[in-house]
Amino acid sequence: MRCFTILVIAIVLCAPALAQGDKKTDDLKPADPDTGESTVQETTLGFLPNPFEKKGVKFAVTYIGELLGNPTGGAKQSAIYEDRINFAMDVDLQKLFGLNGISFHSNVFQIDGGGLSRGALFNYLDVSGIEALPTTRLYEVWFEKKWGDKIALRGGQLAADSEFATSKYTDVLTNASFGWPGIFALSMPSGGPSPPLAAVGARVRADVTDNLTLLGAVFDGSAAGSGTDDPQLRDRHGINFRVNDPPLALFEAQFQWNAKKGDPGLDGKFKIGGWRHFGAFDSERIDAAGLSLADSASSSMPARFAGNYGVYGVFEQKLYRVGHDDDRGVGIFARASYSPPNRNLIDLYADAGIELIGLMDARSHDKFDLAAAYAHVSPSAQALDRDFQSINGPFWPVRTSETLLTAVYQYEVRSGITLQPNVQVIRHPGGGATNPIGTTRGCP
Repeated sequence: MRCFTILVIAIVLCAPALAQGDKKTDDLKPADPDTGESTVQETTLGFLPNPFEKKGVKFAVTYIGELLGNPTGGAKQSAIYEDRINFAMDVDLQKLFGLNGISFHSNVFQIDGGGLSRGALFNYLDVSGIEALPTTRLYEVWFEKKWGDKIALRGGQLAADSEFATSKYTDVLTNASFGWPGIFALSMPSGGPSPPLAAVGARVRADVTDNLTLLGAVFDGSAAGSGTDDPQLRDRHGINFRVNDPPLALFEAQFQWNAKKGDPGLDGKFKIGGWRHFGAFDSERIDAAGLSLADSASSSMPARFAGNYGVYGVFEQKLYRVGHDDDRGVGIFARASYSPPNRNLIDLYADAGIELIGLMDARSHDKFDLAAAYAHVSPSAQALDRDFQSINGPFWPVRTSETLLTAVYQYEVRSGITLQPNVQVIRHPGGGATNPIGTTRGCP
């Protein structure tokens, strides 16, 4: 496989926005604005009147269409068009039925296309956050109970990517890993509770003080269940509602400063968190007898480990604010995560970037992002490649890492419509091998 450049153009229609309350930074706003998170305020282009709004019922329809191509590199040169329509509904049950502090949310995806990473690139960090097999899919459906402004409990079929390990300065980056980090997707069964597969679970959020927020969640550990085929085929329409798999737990503490409207300083945030899965996970190198999986005497059945986990940190900081407008300016972010190398393909992941928001008065809603991401292939997986290399000769590739550089400009055509050219450069796709067991020579 050669290294390559990928050009991504995305058009977003009717992207929903969230009420910001009195915070400059609002973690209830998802990193991907089309994940279907609660649409407290909507951009409707003026042609979607909602006669039920006064009763607490709101609807939103969001369209994302992407034209993607890799003019150089990859397993083959290709160009595709993919899109996703998100139909979302939010109900304030207090307004509708008098149920104090209770709300309901659901959303459905109509997905078409198939994906450039899946069909032509075979890289770890999928180039698009909407890439998925074509289908009509129920995504999230949940109830939430709030006690004042301090505690919220949510239960149902949930996604984790809109609340855990997020940074607000990744919101226009189209590579999937800037939403749900690639190390999570590659380590958790079914890719974890993130697009396009949500999972049955519960989440509690506590705003302990103005500067400290705690999050915790428990999910069914595999939305699609066990199997060797694509998880999206095992849960084609998002209605498996599995509850018997070993659980997945996530937790996060958020420390923030200058977080309220009117604070004179520049806002920032530090998050530290982790996840724990209670299922069994395969070794990346050895079988149950301790032999390398490359050894002809091996049973070819990987050794099993009890459980899996990951830890991560997120930092974000506004560097410059345009006047008194908290939404405009320059911000930076950085994230890093670790998982044990003996049972995970990727043991270290990091990304970082800078976002420029509305620096020109004439283009106050435009955004420009520069970012990079790095996924390190675990020493155990590399050791297995070397075992195969010792048997099959020096041309057998050893996977090392995958690196991503990306730039994106989001141009607001009018309120609710954006045009977004995007360029991604990926070094060593698939760690330097087109096939996870190393059947093709990788990048030099």
